[in-house]
Amino acid sequence: MEQKNEAVLVTKEAFKAVGFKWAGTFAEAGAGGIRAVQANMQNRLKEIKHVLHPETLLGLSNHNIEDGFTHYAVVEVSNIEDIPDGMTTISLPTLTYAKCDHQKGQNIETSYHNISAWIEEQGYKLHKGDVTHFEEYPMHQDPYSNDPEFVIMIPIEK
Repeated sequence: MEQKNEAVLVTKEAFKAVGFKWAGTFAEAGAGGIRAVQANMQNRLKEIKHVLHPETLLGLSNHNIEDGFTHYAVVEVSNIEDIPDGMTTISLPTLTYAKCDHQKGQNIETSYHNISAWIEEQGYKLHKGDVTHFEEYPMHQDPYSNDPEFVIMIPIEK
């Protein structure tokens, strides 16, 4: 059965977030580096003030390292105040994103291929900025699950 991932354009207003920063290779990420950071975020969520959407864990990634990337496991906040030990902040401007849902049972690589193909078919260009893409995860989801569900958001320019 062919996997479909319907894509849409959405505009997300500028936002601030607090959480953990991780940087490493794709191999380190594949070995569980990001999953550990996400688990730490879930465990320390209550330490963060002014959380807007405690049910949503954001995974912001920037492919800015050779053979790797920087990843932020964060939550959106209305105000940055008293950053907990070991955490950092990140702010993103208002951007337009290609967005699609990755469902349980689907192949993650295929989901990314499908949204990338859709972006190209629509004639959009990838936005060059602080984030290559980001994912929205249900906060309650086990970061070590081999069958996750999440939303893929890739910043684009018209």
